[in-house]
Amino acid sequence: MATENKNLSEYDKNTIPNAKDFRFGIVVSEWNETITEGLYNGAFDALIDNEVPAQQIIRWNVPGSFELIYGAKKMLQTQNVDAVIVIGCVIQGQTKHFDFVCEGVTQGIKDLNVQTDIPVIFCVLTDNNIQQSIDRSGGIHGNKGTEAAIAAIKMAYIRQQASMSHPFNQPLLSSGAIQIEETPIKIDKE
Repeated sequence: MATENKNLSEYDKNTIPNAKDFRFGIVVSEWNETITEGLYNGAFDALIDNEVPAQQIIRWNVPGSFELIYGAKKMLQTQNVDAVIVIGCVIQGQTKHFDFVCEGVTQGIKDLNVQTDIPVIFCVLTDNNIQQSIDRSGGIHGNKGTEAAIAAIKMAYIRQQASMSHPFNQPLLSSGAIQIEETPIKIDKE
């Protein structure tokens, strides 16, 4: 598994952009509540740890993971956020319902990212059993919610910098950093 040799809760604060002025939305599924609360706590704590004021974090609950799409869409339309994190947990059962929900949620969140200018971060566990979900929501593999919050900060920063006239002027992200260098435009005068 991808998380087997990685702790989802570990990050280097020196590589995280300043987040104190960003506003975040978190849409949380009530289905598998023990797991989604753990994921929410990981996301909330990581945002606070990176200087996001608590009043700049908006939480909405929805009944299940399939409803995350609508909740995120409405949050994007009404809450003036810099990024949205969707938190859910779908555990494999004995029917194809798992496949349909996972595919629908994945495609719906992808569609929101394509259709809007505000990043939507996917924090939906799609595990084979409850133990895998426990392990990824604050258990032995750390917390996927923490990882999602760090991704939200980085994506909000990318969005902010891309909209400025001098994008990416801070070389603060180390490995895998997106670095756009300004190239002066030369205009020949006749």
